Amino acid sequence: MVALTFWYEYYNNSVAYHIQTILFQRQKLPYPKSVGFIVTNEFCERFSYYGMRTILSLYLRDKLGYGDDSATVIYHTFTMFAYFFPLIGAMIADGWLGRFRTILYLSVVYATGSILISVTAMPPVKLPQLEFTILALLLIAFGTGGIKPCVSAFGGDQFKLPEQEKYLGYFFSLFYFSINAGSLISTFLTPILRADVHCFGDTDCYSLAFGVPGILMVISIIFFVAGKRFYVMKTPTGNVMAKVSSCIGHAVLRSFKSKEKREHWLDHADDKYDTNLIEDVKSLLRVLVLFIPLPVFWALFDQQGSRWTFQADRMEQDIGGWTLKADQMQVLNPFLILIFIPLFEIAIYPCLTWCRLVRKPLHKMIWGGILASCAFVISGIVELSLLPTYGTPVSDGLAQLRIYNGYNCNFTLNMNVANVTQDATIGPLGAYEKLDIEADQIIQLPYSLRGAPNSECENITFSNTFSLMEKTANSYFISNNNLYNFIDNNNKAIDGVSVR
Repeated sequence: MVALTFWYEYYNNSVAYHIQTILFQRQKLPYPKSVGFIVTNEFCERFSYYGMRTILSLYLRDKLGYGDDSATVIYHTFTMFAYFFPLIGAMIADGWLGRFRTILYLSVVYATGSILISVTAMPPVKLPQLEFTILALLLIAFGTGGIKPCVSAFGGDQFKLPEQEKYLGYFFSLFYFSINAGSLISTFLTPILRADVHCFGDTDCYSLAFGVPGILMVISIIFFVAGKRFYVMKTPTGNVMAKVSSCIGHAVLRSFKSKEKREHWLDHADDKYDTNLIEDVKSLLRVLVLFIPLPVFWALFDQQGSRWTFQADRMEQDIGGWTLKADQMQVLNPFLILIFIPLFEIAIYPCLTWCRLVRKPLHKMIWGGILASCAFVISGIVELSLLPTYGTPVSDGLAQLRIYNGYNCNFTLNMNVANVTQDATIGPLGAYEKLDIEADQIIQLPYSLRGAPNSECENITFSNTFSLMEKTANSYFISNNNLYNFIDNNNKAIDGVSVR
């Protein structure tokens, strides 16, 4: 009994001692100085990435000559690589270089691509724009993708757990804030640099708009290296992805070969892999089920930088005396995130919980998916409303003719098409269209336009020849006793209005 009492008191005293030690260490350990360098690095890197990506679609279309469809394909191919290369970056960091060197080396690759795309956009340099732009995008995708899985994990390495668990939570909040702050500022600023600054004789300045993100990427490297003496650097622990993939592959092969029934098919890998790894893989596969809808969401969400930008470019952009540029519209995403995060936590989620509409984190995902679906439906409705305003593409072997009457009286059109005389009346402030004129390179159409008798137009007469080139949309405007001519090429008819 005495011995039992002794061990009981010893155990209580030991537990109390350890609790006091942990509390003392929590009070004693300061917030890691290295965190400031990591967060600043992340802010600059996100500024660089989102700033470049914001103007990329318009650059591909308006400077490199791609159509909407081709520019969209290149934009999303770049985005796909930017989110594929994190797999490569994680394997390099975990199995070879470690997180610090992986971030440093791939940041240099990243900065090289950012500077290259800026230099390529300078007309005096005269580099092959198509080839060097694609090369720059590959370097940027490899750089940003490679460091993406490492930076947040490297930040977590700076904290000693469990003593600094609370500090770690603060770090991730600050880290996420820096991401959205960098995105917010860059998506607002780079369209201004693109459209409102004029350089090299152009009405825009893509080289500056790409150059500022490139400079921020160089600054991010400087900040990251400057904090080296403060960092906690852990040695690589092995390629986790390779272990997981190997475990799954081994279990699949053994499950086909073995006739033994197991509780879970992954249990067939227990001859080679330890139980902890197998259980972790089981948990991973269960969680992956939740991510099945996410590829669909991100495929639509990332259209902000491509299809939604082109859609905005075809709409009126003046809002209360202020012009919101088409690519600048993307600033709404980080802006609303920064506003809604505290709003949801303080008001909306508690209200939904009280109404029993949200009881689990999964319910939040469901409501978020519903709201996102509504947003995509609204975008589709807007596009359907815009379709009648788009130009009609001109097919091979054809030309289009439009005549607009700027007077408040009738005009009579007499025109010879394929040796056939055609007559038409163009009403007051009306228009005449013929969109299927056969043209082999060029066609000449004799015409006469006469104002209606006993009207303000009775003395206005035009007689000449329409010269229509194949695959062009030709518009004529009757105004101020003149007939003004405008020619649109086929790409403009398909891709919409010019960028503002």
